[in-house]
Amino acid sequence: MDNRPNIIFIMADDHAAKSISCYGAGINHTPNLDRLATEGMKFNHCYVTNSICTPSRAAILTGTHNHVNGVMTLDSKINKYIPNVAKHLRTGGYQTAMVGKWHLGEGEDHEPTGFDFWSVVPGQGEYYDPEFIEPSGIEVEPGYATDIITDKSIDWMKKRDSRRPFFLMCHHKAPHRSWECDEKHKHLYKDPVRLPDTFTDDYKNRARAAKVAKMRVEEDLTYHDLGLVQPDGGDSVGTKLLPKWWFKERKVPAPDDVSKLKLIDKDDGTVFTFKSKAELTEFKFQRYMQRYLRTIQSIDDNVGRMLDWLDEENLTDNTIVIYTSDQGFFLGEHGWFDKRFMYEESFQMPFLIKYPREIKPGTVCDDIICNVDFAPTWLDYAGVRQPTYMQGVSVRPLLQGSTPTDWQQVAYHRYWMHRDIIHEAYAHYGVRDQRYKLIYWYNEGFGIEGTRAGGQPKEWELFDCQEDPLELFNCYDDPKYADVVRKMTKLLEDKMAEIGDEPVHPPLPPIANGTSKVAL
Repeated sequence: MDNRPNIIFIMADDHAAKSISCYGAGINHTPNLDRLATEGMKFNHCYVTNSICTPSRAAILTGTHNHVNGVMTLDSKINKYIPNVAKHLRTGGYQTAMVGKWHLGEGEDHEPTGFDFWSVVPGQGEYYDPEFIEPSGIEVEPGYATDIITDKSIDWMKKRDSRRPFFLMCHHKAPHRSWECDEKHKHLYKDPVRLPDTFTDDYKNRARAAKVAKMRVEEDLTYHDLGLVQPDGGDSVGTKLLPKWWFKERKVPAPDDVSKLKLIDKDDGTVFTFKSKAELTEFKFQRYMQRYLRTIQSIDDNVGRMLDWLDEENLTDNTIVIYTSDQGFFLGEHGWFDKRFMYEESFQMPFLIKYPREIKPGTVCDDIICNVDFAPTWLDYAGVRQPTYMQGVSVRPLLQGSTPTDWQQVAYHRYWMHRDIIHEAYAHYGVRDQRYKLIYWYNEGFGIEGTRAGGQPKEWELFDCQEDPLELFNCYDDPKYADVVRKMTKLLEDKMAEIGDEPVHPPLPPIANGTSKVAL
């Protein structure tokens, strides 16, 4: 009998930490996710190395940064022949399975490898009656995606060889845009959610990238996002149908004069009118939050199902259960939805983990970890050698309640997907330590009118996350932070050298004594 721990990795898509109640924002209630925190450990500073779906998944699977694994944008596809953590665990005697959202490419050359069983949705997948791709072909599963993904995960565990440990990756589609909830949750979250303090951010004292990004609640949510019928045709209520792509992409207008604007709920035909642009903007925010939080409720329900099943099977004590998201998400902060940026709301990943044999219940960790650290941690617990190509480190000492003196309190981020004309998010990279965040925007992207922004000046941002936790004031050019700028630049360059990423920023000018020595 092999007594090594089972490992269940549950990952949602675009789940902001603030929408898990144990993180304290107070906007929703997730009792089953909270169980992971009360019975295990909650991390406050887990970070993604690239705040976009496909690259994050590749970093988690391989334990490497995206310039190494080659998956740098949403259009990237993983090479099925490169090594990954599932292959190492399977070689080490684990049974392995991948269920749900894969999003690392489709077809024979990009299908999941290293798994004894896999059943994945194509692309983003659908919320209702989703298709699943398996080695035997494609089939439609009737029902709601979050329930089905959990059903498939539990069914596989029931059929496993109970004499050997298992590794399960259970990847939910929810709460990805366009936030379509289970029918049974449509009555939830009708009370208004408090507007974030930065909702009306004017983007002063920041890099140009913040101002030009097209991720604003006020302007960039579509009819489909908000479950509304378009004035000239839509998805229901007896109006003529437009092409599906048009319905999904067309944005709800934000005119200064809203007196003639009428919005219609696509499910029940309720008509909404507005007296001011501000009232319309808040309507969009509340509608967005309702839809987003309702999809999360199904995740919470199904995490509860998974935990209850482990209890019933007497597997709880010897099973590591992890819950996270592929990155963070903006819930109206800075007026945004979506992710992509190194700003805290999209940079931070929720990370909850329980393992009764080793993790003290109700503990909180404030050390910095990153998604490239997940794979080495799993190998550590499995007693499988960490291969030299992996760039992360095992976080097991932190889970045991001890922070090594040489723990690297730094998170590196690089967003490569800079040719996205839809969101206009500029390319950037940077580092964060326990207090400061340094970002370099090299501005390869599109300008406001859709022209290439390569001619825009390159920009630096430095945030003092202790004094300015909302990240409203770029202090890069403040003379009081000159030494911090040099320290953080040195930290950035050292980290890039360590992981083999090539910088594109210019060197700092010499300091007064004629050297380029960095103040530490």
